[in-house]
Amino acid sequence: MEEKKFPLVNTCSFAGLEPIMVDLPYPPIQVRERNLNYANLLSNDYCGGVSELSAITQYINNENRLSCIKCSIAKTILGLAMAEMMHLQKLGELIFLLGGEVDFIAKMHNGKQKMWTPEYLAIPENIKKMLIADIEAEKAAINQYQMHIKMIRDDCVNAVLKRIIKDEEYHIMILHTLMGELEC
Repeated sequence: MEEKKFPLVNTCSFAGLEPIMVDLPYPPIQVRERNLNYANLLSNDYCGGVSELSAITQYINNENRLSCIKCSIAKTILGLAMAEMMHLQKLGELIFLLGGEVDFIAKMHNGKQKMWTPEYLAIPENIKKMLIADIEAEKAAINQYQMHIKMIRDDCVNAVLKRIIKDEEYHIMILHTLMGELEC
């Protein structure tokens, strides 16, 4: 007997999905004055190893791998990625206003530069390990933002970074909730 062939379809709908973020406004995107050193620091948050670009790419990869098997988790992951996209956009604006280049090259303190690479990503083989990697990436981002806040003497820039941290902390809470759902 011949096996019936049928199209494989992903029935997970992402219609109406919103970014997952804290329900607080962002401060205006402005700077006190141009400062290339600050722009270079933010380039690492934009596209370094621990960065919004890395977070977006890792979340999108996870969402793609999960959408056919765990739709509810995939939707949440995509909502997190959407929030990270907003962070990337805000950082890009700050870098530009500070006089820096908005590109995919992180500028280091020692003058070296490194273009963003997918080598920065964690691509675990199962859902639990994906969520753990995402939690660790969010924690690393918070630590890096806090370090940059101490180095940057511009209250306008720091206000935006502090607001981004609130979203990252919320993302950790959401990811822990997803971990709990896996254990049920």
